Amino acid sequence: MFKISLLMLIAISMVSTSAFAETAIELKVSSEEIKALDSILISGKVTDVSQFKPVKLRVIGPDGTLVFAPQLAIEDNGNFKKLLHAPIPSFSEGVYIVTANHEDIKITAKTQFTVTTQEIPRNPMAPIIQEKIGEKGEIQKPAVQSGITISADAINGSDLITITGNSSFKDSDITLIVKSPTGNVVTIAQVSPSVYGDFEVEIKTGGQIWKEDGMYTITANQGTSSEHKESIQVEIKDGVVIPEFGVIASLVLAISIISIIIVSTKTKLAISPRY
Repeated sequence: MFKISLLMLIAISMVSTSAFAETAIELKVSSEEIKALDSILISGKVTDVSQFKPVKLRVIGPDGTLVFAPQLAIEDNGNFKKLLHAPIPSFSEGVYIVTANHEDIKITAKTQFTVTTQEIPRNPMAPIIQEKIGEKGEIQKPAVQSGITISADAINGSDLITITGNSSFKDSDITLIVKSPTGNVVTIAQVSPSVYGDFEVEIKTGGQIWKEDGMYTITANQGTSSEHKESIQVEIKDGVVIPEFGVIASLVLAISIISIIIVSTKTKLAISPRY
């Protein structure tokens, strides 16, 4: 009788333990509202799962696109966290949805945060914009100069593009963003201008991210909210620069070849025997 009671007690304990040891996942953000250039801490806790499998985090932007998708390691106490910095050039204004899930559970945790307008302090080096009143009384604003100039050059059929330029603002880095003909971000590079404002970056083409044929847009961004920018376009086909691009390089190459031919001809005439 004692053995039966003991077995029943053990069975009840097992049922009770399994009932209360359900898996769960929690998710929270450090702030419900941030500015466009702020960072935000995403944290949470998951219980009764394999710690060798990561927590999959997803951050969806206001336009429905996937902004971040990190996989987070689980600590011994079940906690996980990730500090997210503002993407280049900044967070877009609106509501961001954050979700977290784990392979061992079917539950998906969800939270959100809102990005508000960032007030950008005026650069003391930037020109002051003077407003004018038109004939009909409307306010007329002159066009703002970007302060950045960029150009691109490459040898025909090359997979290497050289971006050179100059900026009037020498105290902040320049971010170069390359977008495909359909608007996808292909590559991002960052460079610091020299004391004279000059900068140069080499961009290598080719591979799956350059599989689209057409005009690629290269934009130089500078400033806390990319208030200074300039863009150029280059045409890519089969992952390399097409012959129509790099005219200067082609002329230099052609002149070099002609010079070599002329020098070679003169040399042959000079050593030819005279009769």
